[in-house]
Amino acid sequence: MKTILTPLVTLKLILKNRLVYPPMATSKATEDGLVSEETLKFYDDITKFKNIGLVIVEHSYVSIEGKANHNQTSIASDETIEPLKKLVRVIQKNESKAILQINHAGSAATKEVTGQDPVGPSAVPNPRKGTTPKELSTEEIAGIVKKFAESAKRAKLAGFDGVEIHSAHGYLLNQFLSPLSNKRKDKYGGSLQNRIKIHLEIIKEVRKAVGENYPIFLRLGASDYIKSGTTIEDSKEVAIEFEKAGVDILDISGGFCGYIPDGVNLKVQGYFHPLSSAIKEVVNIPVIVTGGITDIISGSKLIEENKSDLVGVGRAIFKDSTWSEREFKKIKK
Repeated sequence: MKTILTPLVTLKLILKNRLVYPPMATSKATEDGLVSEETLKFYDDITKFKNIGLVIVEHSYVSIEGKANHNQTSIASDETIEPLKKLVRVIQKNESKAILQINHAGSAATKEVTGQDPVGPSAVPNPRKGTTPKELSTEEIAGIVKKFAESAKRAKLAGFDGVEIHSAHGYLLNQFLSPLSNKRKDKYGGSLQNRIKIHLEIIKEVRKAVGENYPIFLRLGASDYIKSGTTIEDSKEVAIEFEKAGVDILDISGGFCGYIPDGVNLKVQGYFHPLSSAIKEVVNIPVIVTGGITDIISGSKLIEENKSDLVGVGRAIFKDSTWSEREFKKIKK
């Protein structure tokens, strides 16, 4: 029987166990997005006990107009590579594999942060910010696809063990997927297949940039939890397409607005497991589940019951860097 202590072995990635620290924004980078000493200390603190199999480093913007917050990490220029190398060394010396999440905020960006007007798939007010973005042209979409590929190449040059494409929490790729924000009439809008066209283009170009043997993750907002939004049935279809396109691991989350909506039982450990379980039924690649996991035994149970292949523990570790050492004592006896 598989547990959280069971190694995960794939053709492209070997993890010593199935505990994942998922991407959690720290806002510890410099104002221009470079890894800081504070960033290095944070990741050293959470990994120093050598219990975490995989660390997915917080979302890093692929271009300035896609920057979500002040002091967010950047992967938008070659200048970021050397500082990121220091971060990779910190994580890997503590025996964790390191993945970098790459992102474009889309209409969730603000002019106050980026100095530019926000953009999105359609001129639909962002539910979190209230601002209406400029609708992207097909030429601008092609430019964003290129920026994701260039950023993935930088992540590989920095030494990361893989890269994660962010399509959750109401950021740009989630905005294209969701019918709530994608009202386009061209090849990027309308049908579900059209709404994931940008995803498939990014996956294809990222694969070209990093090569066949480099792991590509995708974080999927598998349900908007809003009427007329993306449903788990939609996400089962797109998960199959993403696997065909070359995604190696799916990281499952939900909630279009970036916070947990009504209807999700926050008292359940791993409250996104209904989504991960449904996705696991239709794909052959590993799936990560997150959602309020604070107890290692409960997290392991999600794997034992085949609801997920890996378990992400975010806020508990973010708040207490000693969490993994304390909790692992419960299952290493």
